[in-house]
Amino acid sequence: MNAALRQLRPAILMVIVFSIITGLAYPLAVTGIAQVVFPGKADGSLMRDADGNVIGSEIIGQMFTSDEYFWGRPSAAGDGYDAAASSGSNLGPTSQKLRDQVTERAQTLREAHGLPDDALVPAELVTASGSGLDPHISPESARFQAARVADARGLEEQQVLDLIDDHKEGRVLWLMGEETVNVLKLNIALDELD
Repeated sequence: MNAALRQLRPAILMVIVFSIITGLAYPLAVTGIAQVVFPGKADGSLMRDADGNVIGSEIIGQMFTSDEYFWGRPSAAGDGYDAAASSGSNLGPTSQKLRDQVTERAQTLREAHGLPDDALVPAELVTASGSGLDPHISPESARFQAARVADARGLEEQQVLDLIDDHKEGRVLWLMGEETVNVLKLNIALDELD
């Protein structure tokens, strides 16, 4: 019994010490360093309006349905862009449900843009991203929507196209990925034109 207690005390002490180090000290140190080095990113890359109210995060997509705004990729996360339910739909290319969703989304895009029933639409505007929270679209998908947005806002289409070009984000480290446009940033810039 006495030998067991001698071994049990250091084991319990080590659990307590390592719980404090890994569960408290390390997370606080990393959070503190992040707040100093990357304060905006550490707080979630939040975007604020002119009054300082949070209107979203530049790293999480949002649902835009008005013709006055650019639309992002569809979301498969919960009821749409729910960060707590982030995931893909897990629907594969042979899934009838996926085909039906894509067909419905494509028809909605064609109607909103006044296109014929057989007009091609950008694939990324009818398919959800893997996370369901993608905040970006390609510049081509933004250009596809430019006429609709310009018409709804009473702007010249060239103004909207120039705004898209001004908000293009390049590749990561000039090597990875493709050029993108952050939908929330682009829509904020549209509101600032008014």
